[in-house]
Amino acid sequence: MGKALLVIDVQNDFCPGGALAVAEGDQVVGPINAIMADFDVVVLTQDWHPADHRSFASQHPGAAPFSTTQMPYGTQVLWPDHCVQGTSGAAFHPALERDPAQLVLRKGFRAAIDSYSAFFENDKATRTGLAGYLRDRGVTDVTLAGLATDFCVAWSAMDAVKEGFRATVLMGASRAIDLDGSLDKAIADMKAAGVVLA
Repeated sequence: MGKALLVIDVQNDFCPGGALAVAEGDQVVGPINAIMADFDVVVLTQDWHPADHRSFASQHPGAAPFSTTQMPYGTQVLWPDHCVQGTSGAAFHPALERDPAQLVLRKGFRAAIDSYSAFFENDKATRTGLAGYLRDRGVTDVTLAGLATDFCVAWSAMDAVKEGFRATVLMGASRAIDLDGSLDKAIADMKAAGVVLA
């Protein structure tokens, strides 16, 4: 049985000083680097938005960052512009080991739909191809770490279970945005879905 490490969005814009900084976001890098060699497969995900992405508050006149709007696929948080394709903010944190990764999966590149999960766009129907890749590599167990615990990490972990993988989130190697109680909700949702929190 193969084991995969999914390193979620450890990018400059999610680290201190970035456009959508997660508190202590840079502190996940050391723990993640230290465990990469323990896995058969290492995948890095990368938020990769066009400049006119519809999840950006700047694309909705008068809307404040962190407010919400309705999209065809449901409620969408409107974020500050972040992880714009080709910018330094979209780059991986410079201390993150990239050489052990066999796959870099870019997500959120469709302007009309956001993509928290590494497995599906936010419509929960459009696949990224990750599940098929992991199955073809013989993976049965996925361990997730990175940014942010309550959004991209949690959604990826729950979708991993939905896709038939055993999923574990390394809480010590992840950090949360914690927007209006989103961390507590994500923890409850992950536990209910059968994700192991370690």
